[in-house]
Amino acid sequence: MTVGVGALAGFVVAHAVHGTRGRRATTRDGGRVTVAGAASLTGASGGLGNRRVGAGGWQGMVERERERRHRRGMVFAAAAAGVAGIVAAACGCAVTSGAAADGRPGGGTSAVRGAADALAAAGGARIATSMEMASGGTRVTIRGEGRYDFRDRIGSLTVTLPKDPAGASEHRPITELLSPSLLYMKNRGAGVPAGKWVRIEAASLDDGNLVTGGATDPLAAAELLRTATKVSYEGEEDLAGTEVRHYRGIADLSAAGERAAPYARGALKAAVHGFATRTVPFDAYLDDAGRLRKVRQSFRYVNKGGAVTVSSTTLLYDFGTPVPVRLPPRADIYSGRVEG
Repeated sequence: MTVGVGALAGFVVAHAVHGTRGRRATTRDGGRVTVAGAASLTGASGGLGNRRVGAGGWQGMVERERERRHRRGMVFAAAAAGVAGIVAAACGCAVTSGAAADGRPGGGTSAVRGAADALAAAGGARIATSMEMASGGTRVTIRGEGRYDFRDRIGSLTVTLPKDPAGASEHRPITELLSPSLLYMKNRGAGVPAGKWVRIEAASLDDGNLVTGGATDPLAAAELLRTATKVSYEGEEDLAGTEVRHYRGIADLSAAGERAAPYARGALKAAVHGFATRTVPFDAYLDDAGRLRKVRQSFRYVNKGGAVTVSSTTLLYDFGTPVPVRLPPRADIYSGRVEG
């Protein structure tokens, strides 16, 4: 049985993470990651627990990026007869427009589609996430910080839910263990005993866990890019001190279940039926090594007859960072009924 993505609206507004509403949390092993024992997938001891992980945090990096963009000044466009191109005069640097070809070996489409492979070769990294939902005049944002090992395909994230209208936080930060096939959640609330984990198979969710946990699994987001089409090169940018190439295009959920790597296919196949449209507009930012440094993807689903847009952004930095994730022992996984 699957869980409807439409329940996300209630999860965001009520500050309770949407998961297995009215279902029992599964304890059987499935996918690549299991819960047999407490061994770390990376061979390291100790878990990330509830502590925050990050260097400067999401907000600081975004502010620095905005300042750098502001200093670039205005871009003056000039067209030459018979030549398709745009020349940027800011800082004396030339920037190629989205209408022009990439001009780099392999082109933009192949570079974007290969982002998941480049991440797997890179190993660990720090991540910062932001998921924004707009519905009925209400706009809320969920943020997270953590680490992800793209080689072992697992990570840890601390998700902070938005404050209530009075400015008070109604819920403790939620600790999540992420993989393309499984999601573990601690401090889930909604009747789950303190200190216990809820374990959810991504393929059992209508959205394949692309939005359920309040953050998109970074590797699943990269796997979705294997279906990239209509890719345009938007130019080079400075992203928190790193020069990146900005690409814009459309990903196809209906094709993702076939083109993705085997470990991600089950979840992405489930996601085909969970959204109002199977096309996913994206902005992807790659560094010189082809690694994904930032990705923003827009998902749409129908909730109570109205379309809801969810914008999911992931920032990746400090590649080579160790990721000591320790899976919870079987005794710490809650198998009772989860409400809300």
